[in-house]
Amino acid sequence: MKILGISGSPRKESVSGTYKLVSTVLENSGIDYELISLRKKNISGCIACLGCAKDNVCKVKDDLEELREKIVAADAYVIGAPNYYSTLNALTHAFLERWFQFRHQEGDLLWGKLGVAVGVGGMDGRYPAEDIERFFTYSFIETVAKVSGQGAASCYSCGYGETCKVGAPIMLYGEGIKITPDMIPNVTKDPNVMQAAEDAGKLLGYRLKNDYNRKAVTQSMQQQMMEMLKSSV
Repeated sequence: MKILGISGSPRKESVSGTYKLVSTVLENSGIDYELISLRKKNISGCIACLGCAKDNVCKVKDDLEELREKIVAADAYVIGAPNYYSTLNALTHAFLERWFQFRHQEGDLLWGKLGVAVGVGGMDGRYPAEDIERFFTYSFIETVAKVSGQGAASCYSCGYGETCKVGAPIMLYGEGIKITPDMIPNVTKDPNVMQAAEDAGKLLGYRLKNDYNRKAVTQSMQQQMMEMLKSSV
């Protein structure tokens, strides 16, 4: 068994709340894992060329090529992304768009696997976590847990956070604010978020080691997808 962890944050690993939460989930799974940061990787979105329709292999030449086999080989995924405009950031979205290559001609390379969705936002991390869950569903991957937390919005470090009328510091604390290190959100200082990440990792590990039936998960997720599509018509 092996879990593939993906941090879609463009920030350095040492300061990325997304990276820290994904790491925490993985470390508590009790399963062998690999954690990859998409930072500085060149990954474009799907270009709808349908070059993958015949063999389920994307023909776009970029850094996703080297990750494809890792995606296929993993038994589960922990994928995290920051909140940009109440959705995924572009890099993580592009990464997941390219999973379209696995969907053709009943391609079952990802079917029935398990996943944990992680989101971090300057105000709210729920939206990227929900978006990741949606991508999982389209690949018939069961989301066993979602973890979301509040990280440091760029407003705290842009240089204008104490005077910008539309910045997070003033919106949260009011005018005349003096930014101090203790007021900057940090997921590692939020015991509830860190506990949620630990619990998610333990749950994922338990599922993989004890009651994991990939065929049953596939059937359940296919049914869930059918119900979701019915509600859209």
